[in-house]
Amino acid sequence: MLAKRGGCKMILRKLKKSLVLQKYDAIIPRLRLNFPHLQEIEREQALRLKGYKGEKAVEYHLDFLAVDATILHDVCLTVMGKQFQIDNIVVTSHGIFPVESKNYSGTITFDTVLKQLIRENGMKETGYDYPVTQAELQKFKLQMWLQERNLQNIQIHPLVAISDPGTIIKVKGEKCEIAKAVAHGAHIPGMVIQKNNDYKEKHAKISAEKIGRAILKECKEFDMDVMANHGIKATDILPGVQCPACGRLGMKRGYGKWACERCFTLSKNAHLKAIADYLLLIKPWINNKEAMRFLNINCKSLANRILKSSGLSYEKEFKRWAKK
Repeated sequence: MLAKRGGCKMILRKLKKSLVLQKYDAIIPRLRLNFPHLQEIEREQALRLKGYKGEKAVEYHLDFLAVDATILHDVCLTVMGKQFQIDNIVVTSHGIFPVESKNYSGTITFDTVLKQLIRENGMKETGYDYPVTQAELQKFKLQMWLQERNLQNIQIHPLVAISDPGTIIKVKGEKCEIAKAVAHGAHIPGMVIQKNNDYKEKHAKISAEKIGRAILKECKEFDMDVMANHGIKATDILPGVQCPACGRLGMKRGYGKWACERCFTLSKNAHLKAIADYLLLIKPWINNKEAMRFLNINCKSLANRILKSSGLSYEKEFKRWAKK
């Protein structure tokens, strides 16, 4: 989680694939092809994967600021009992810069009068929530969070990063209003540096690392019940060990290896993903009986050996295994 750059400041929280996207990735191969909501689930997974790739592109540019700033990616905090998410937070010597990542393709138009974003891809126009309003709302929530912890009088300047450099940005209305808050990802570090320099002339210095660590301490991993949202029951999740080569469920256990009957791939550790899927989707623990069913094996001692070697912690009281 902790990565230093330049020996001066640091990246306190790196970006990784979200729990929600991990759940979609695990669910789709384990649903039968005629599952009623499969196409809807695949569309949602594709949207979230596109968003994640956009966040990775923006992360690349922001991380160059780590020499002079403290950076956190994929932040989830709680204010007034409600969670809120910020894609990236850059804390500099004189301000905090929440940066929202947006992965739009084609041409996007910011309508500053109607507060709407319109995307055109050559075939149709689609309206979206106004990113600038979203960013301002995140600023307000972050301000409240800081005030609750007596971290006051800190300048907060929200920014919106367009991750795809090929996206054409247009403005209908006040161009200066958008230019202050929106840019392609590669230009965001320069905007942060410029604004921080402006703040130096008028505002007191802040402890970037102290604020960053306060955020990190209370940062949670955002989660949601993906299965319930799509009407998926535990019994809808197909068991089996998935082939790492062709993706087919149902690898057979041989002498110390798993074998795929479709492409004949052999794997020593293919069961690890199956167990991870179970813990992610079904329950946060697994016992021998459940492992035998989910891995399609009929030997208790084999199931026990597999669970013992899977990096899990044994809960003796309940006779089950869970993540450490």
